[in-house]
Amino acid sequence: MFDTLFSPIAIHSLTVKNRIAYPSLGLLYSWDRKLNDRYVNYFTEIARGGAGIVTVGPVGVDFIGSGLAVLGLDTDETIPDFLRVTDAIRAQGASPWTQLFHAGAYTHPILINGEAPMGPSAVYSPYSKATPREMSPDDIHTVQKAFEDAAARAVKAGFDGVEIIASAGYLLTQFLSPKTNKRTDDYGGSFENRLRFPTEVIAACRKAVGGEFPLSVRMAGNDFVPESNTDEVTPAIARAYEKSGVNLINVTGGWHESRVPQLPMELPRTGYAYLAATVRKAVSVPVMASNRITTPMDAERLLSDGYCDMVNLGRVLIADPFWPAKARQGRVDEIRPCVACSQGCTDEIFSGMPVTCIGNPRAGYEAERIVRPTTAPKKVMVAGAGPAGLEAAVTAAQMGHRVHLFEAGDTIGGQISLAATPPHKEELLEYIRYYRAMLARHKVAVTLSCPVTPELIRQECPDHVFVAEGAEPTRPPIPGAQDDKILSSWDVLKKDRPLGKSVAIVGGGAVGLETALHIAVKGTLSPEMFHFLATHDAVPPERLKKGLFTGNHRVTVFEMAPRAGGDMGRSTRWIMMDNLKRYGVRLVTGATVTRLSREQICWEDGKTEQSEAFDTVILATGSRSVTALSSALPGLGVPFTVIGDGLTPGKFNHAIHGGFLAALQLDAGG
Repeated sequence: MFDTLFSPIAIHSLTVKNRIAYPSLGLLYSWDRKLNDRYVNYFTEIARGGAGIVTVGPVGVDFIGSGLAVLGLDTDETIPDFLRVTDAIRAQGASPWTQLFHAGAYTHPILINGEAPMGPSAVYSPYSKATPREMSPDDIHTVQKAFEDAAARAVKAGFDGVEIIASAGYLLTQFLSPKTNKRTDDYGGSFENRLRFPTEVIAACRKAVGGEFPLSVRMAGNDFVPESNTDEVTPAIARAYEKSGVNLINVTGGWHESRVPQLPMELPRTGYAYLAATVRKAVSVPVMASNRITTPMDAERLLSDGYCDMVNLGRVLIADPFWPAKARQGRVDEIRPCVACSQGCTDEIFSGMPVTCIGNPRAGYEAERIVRPTTAPKKVMVAGAGPAGLEAAVTAAQMGHRVHLFEAGDTIGGQISLAATPPHKEELLEYIRYYRAMLARHKVAVTLSCPVTPELIRQECPDHVFVAEGAEPTRPPIPGAQDDKILSSWDVLKKDRPLGKSVAIVGGGAVGLETALHIAVKGTLSPEMFHFLATHDAVPPERLKKGLFTGNHRVTVFEMAPRAGGDMGRSTRWIMMDNLKRYGVRLVTGATVTRLSREQICWEDGKTEQSEAFDTVILATGSRSVTALSSALPGLGVPFTVIGDGLTPGKFNHAIHGGFLAALQLDAGG
């Protein structure tokens, strides 16, 4: 099974045990540019899981190009710390690599003590919100020497390979791009001149590491930024990199400032593998593919179909470091999924917080959150098979407790199916696949269509009860809102309710916006139909595109705050707002709804009161905990813990992490 994926590969003088690489990802586990135990524990876990290459980084070659938030390899004093991590990775059978980093104009001034970042030209960066100072010839040579020196230190620090980052809109990419490089000297202007800086950096690093040491470059397959490089140009860039001395080319998507989604659910699985294939046709060295390669089946297909020679599994290995081991053992259903939500990783980084994972409670806490075998097995009853109840049940069973999971509905998952209904959210259903497999593996007894009552608890006589009752939608204190014929967003997402041509949604948080998009998409061309009509030239292109975004309903969202989607993550909110605009959803913000009915909404905008008639009115105004069981339990004399939305309505990470931590407390007297 997965024979190509688990076959060895030669990268110059190095043989790697399989085709799986963990790439460089910012983690923010320190703010002093130094490695610490949290980093070491994290990378050790990734290596233990079976990846062939584990890349430590990004690692700054100097302070001005990386700042406080990135590890530094810019002095000899850092070498002993990196020896710790390379020894730890190698001890687990993986090959330790590092990525050398310089952000150029993308460096945020706040991270470099208020200094101005540097770049090829003084072109404003929408990513760092700053205009860099143009690098002088001396600056250019200083930075190239910094790359060279950092590469030499990487060899001394025990790394098997060095990668240079020339993607995502960072410094080398800025020199390559006509959008950001306006120089008139030897480092700007023509394509050959714009190539000069990055190829000289590669040549300098090759000199530093010697002729036999593996050297890689991570490059953008397409910048996906107007006026910048596209995949028509990147094969020539790749050939120049190969000629300059790289032995491996790691191909990813576009820049951070791109308005084309690079990582989230909107990007189809393996969506940017075609960029790797384009580069692979142009070079003779091995090529890696990146971005949204989630399953072993997808990885094997990309390798066997010639898209690439290796696959990068970044956030996938945050979600489950043991993805490689489980795939090799044929335990694919037991792989904890990465659903590309960006909430625990990208959103946290953008908020200045350390990387975690909503679905893996141990990510970033490898040394603290350890599931140990119990010395005193208990009979554990779990009431509710939503995310919190599922995680508590599986974790308690892994510890050795006897677990019986009860669910009032006819299937597991709770609100997972609800959350997976809007467009591009179907990845969330992978959690149901995962938990179903884990319940079976750890022999958790499951009883469906069975509400837990005090009588059932007396009958079962458990030693501990986890109460995961979940939540229910609320109705706001607005005149008319209590009419039970007014739908809630849950009603719409759970069932295909008939809706009128004009639809109003009260509430512009994440749930309201996802409900709006779900409705707006109804009646648009499916991808299959679009492909069919385009293939046969059946409809003019402009009408075909219109059919993608024109559905059967006109949707309006009313939000009291001045900004809709305030509870959404920074890395995904802009995508939602773009989609709503694309599908013609109207947003009315700063609107205080004063009364409503099934067919009318009245609201104030701070100046006047307005009203409008609609065919259907939907409420998306929050939820509240269900407490029927938890309020009855204190009188039973049975230890219990309330978890998930039954404790406080929250997001997936609160449910899964809370269920996990509650289970660990069973052996702490809980």
